[in-house]
Amino acid sequence: MGGNSPCASCKMLRRRCTKDCIFAPYFPSDDPRKFAIVHKVFGASNVSKMLQDLPVHQRADAVSSIVYEANARMRDPVYGCVGAISYLQNQVSQLQMQLAVAQAEIFCIQMQQELPMQTPNKHEHEHEHEHEYEHEHELELELELELVDPDDKSYFLHDNLPHHHQYLDFASSSNVMQGSLKRESLFGHHDMISS
Repeated sequence: MGGNSPCASCKMLRRRCTKDCIFAPYFPSDDPRKFAIVHKVFGASNVSKMLQDLPVHQRADAVSSIVYEANARMRDPVYGCVGAISYLQNQVSQLQMQLAVAQAEIFCIQMQQELPMQTPNKHEHEHEHEHEYEHEHELELELELELVDPDDKSYFLHDNLPHHHQYLDFASSSNVMQGSLKRESLFGHHDMISS
């Protein structure tokens, strides 16, 4: 760029655009407004010094940043792009708060939906424990039946199997009472004969 087609900076500054013009690669002649805003905010000499201090491969990114800051300063002369950044940060904070509230509401709804489902499960577990206890109790009774005489099993089954120990105690006490009664009758009969 140079000679017959000067860049936007040289055209605005009314100077000859040379082949080694530092503005030519970044401020083409078909976009004069871009350089005009940069020149108004920062000044052409300051921009030229900043670009000269940078390596060639970083100058394009630097020009993009300078143009963005210049546009922000035109919209907000006091804060510039800092005001835009602060505005965006406030929006992010508000959105994060709204997201946290929405997540909390979703969690509460999920808990309310899970509570009715947990109650039947609790009753099912209780019924399972009851069945397990009854099964264990039946096994214990079956083992006890195997340890007693076969003649006594029919009695235990007829008596629903809960008080077979009491039956044994009662049978032994009945035998003792019958023996004492027999002795009394014998002794009484002997006394009658003697008299």
